[in-house]
Amino acid sequence: MPTPTDYLKKGALRVIEPAISFLARNNVSPNAITTVGTLLTVAAGVVYATGHIMTAGWIMGVTAFFDVLDGEVARRTGRSTVFGAFYDSTLDRVADGALMAGLTVFYATNPIHHNIYMMVVCLVGIIGTFLVSYTRARAESLGIDAKVGVMQRPERIVLLSAPQALFGLFWNGWVLIAIIILLTVTAWITAVQRIMFVYRNTKHADNKPIRIVTDPASATPSTTSSKTTTVPASRRAQSQL
Repeated sequence: MPTPTDYLKKGALRVIEPAISFLARNNVSPNAITTVGTLLTVAAGVVYATGHIMTAGWIMGVTAFFDVLDGEVARRTGRSTVFGAFYDSTLDRVADGALMAGLTVFYATNPIHHNIYMMVVCLVGIIGTFLVSYTRARAESLGIDAKVGVMQRPERIVLLSAPQALFGLFWNGWVLIAIIILLTVTAWITAVQRIMFVYRNTKHADNKPIRIVTDPASATPSTTSSKTTTVPASRRAQSQL
């Protein structure tokens, strides 16, 4: 069943198809596209910090397409690489942090909209956002695809761009406050959903014992026979951390 993320991606692809074709024909590096997109997102975070919320929203509206551009260009030019995926994911974390950090600075320094409570919400949101990406990455390292949750990155980008571009600080900034609170709450909900998803998928494996057999060739003269020890799988996982 298609998710909202799938619809967003399909819509973005239709809009930026000419740009994708142009970049692919000219063999532009996907990593270069990723870098430019991240720099623009960081710039949007700086603009957020200065209090120009509507301008930052429009900048984010442009940079949102870079999330789709780099991957599509990489596929069409046959330049999809393991490092490219790693580089893209790493810079996504930089971009996410820059946006929320910019909003934190806005609520810390703006003389009209200074709000200590929203500063705390933004900081909690930064942690939740990083947890969303970390839980998925850690799950993938265990062979589990934990792409679940109510708020994934495309939705976060849309919520940090469209409402701000259209409304800015409308209603004395309450629209922005509502968006940030929504992002923070749903980020933590998504992180918990992914933790529970991994728990359910590993619960049976953790309860299965494993057998460790000592190699007779490496045994001491006094213990020439092989020995079998039963160790809980959870202990095995701990030993690999």
